[in-house]
Amino acid sequence: MNFKQLTYFIAVAEELHFGRAAERLDMAQPPLSRQIKQLEEDLGAILFNRGRSAITLTQAGERLLKRGRTILADLEDTQLEVRRLGQGAEGRLRIGFVGSATFGILPNIIRSYRANYPDVNLSLIPMNNAELHRSLVSRELDVVFARPTLKDPEFLSKHLVEEKLILALPDIVDTGTRTVAKLERLMTHHLILYPERPRPSYADMVLKAVEDAGFDAPLRIWCMDLQTALSLVAVGEGVCIVPESVANAPRKGMKFLDIEPEIARTELSVNYRLDEQGVHVKNFVNIAQKVARKSPVKKG
Repeated sequence: MNFKQLTYFIAVAEELHFGRAAERLDMAQPPLSRQIKQLEEDLGAILFNRGRSAITLTQAGERLLKRGRTILADLEDTQLEVRRLGQGAEGRLRIGFVGSATFGILPNIIRSYRANYPDVNLSLIPMNNAELHRSLVSRELDVVFARPTLKDPEFLSKHLVEEKLILALPDIVDTGTRTVAKLERLMTHHLILYPERPRPSYADMVLKAVEDAGFDAPLRIWCMDLQTALSLVAVGEGVCIVPESVANAPRKGMKFLDIEPEIARTELSVNYRLDEQGVHVKNFVNIAQKVARKSPVKKG
């Protein structure tokens, strides 16, 4: 029995008339009758009681009608599910991100993607750059937000936003009415850096920016992530150089100042594998770029 025969049988079983069933199927009646006869021979069961004025289903026919409807419904559901997966409307997407991305455009990207693809399951996993790189290589993640951009010949990277670096410092530090901080004054405080490992990392970018500006940072406190660094700042342990978007979420116990002169800028990018063929990733990256183009964080 094949799906064509099953379709023919269901049409005759529902119409209980070969002529009407043939019209419904847009075919001639004799071929339809031959197909039903062949189906009965293949199954070894009579499906219809054929009378002079009417036909009825046998017990075997009733059972096949019930099961056949289920089979065709399952087939239609399967076709729809596969089509939606192919179009990126269903499925799963595993997203890795650096912690600072949550202060910038990442929440807007996630909201926009969910609005367009509500049936795709998202897994959101915070990691540092080295972990993001390793997870993308091993295909444990589908797409990642990195700072700085991941460098690998197997990856594609799309620039999203560029931000200047600013200073997070305890609010107990008296800055008067100043909105900027001189870099030479920063070196009298402990500089909180993250992540401590693995390296190189965002911390190395910060240290290079300070050194390129002609200063050293002899007093250092290391921690593993941005949230811990901000907590240390809030309790007065030191200062931390962070992307500008971090100031979008005020935190008790700290304040933010621009650094004068500006020491560096940091780029947030979305990265994925060069051999990635899934439409989910392409849809997500397209939305990320659209949101980034509208973002007020982006600087020229």
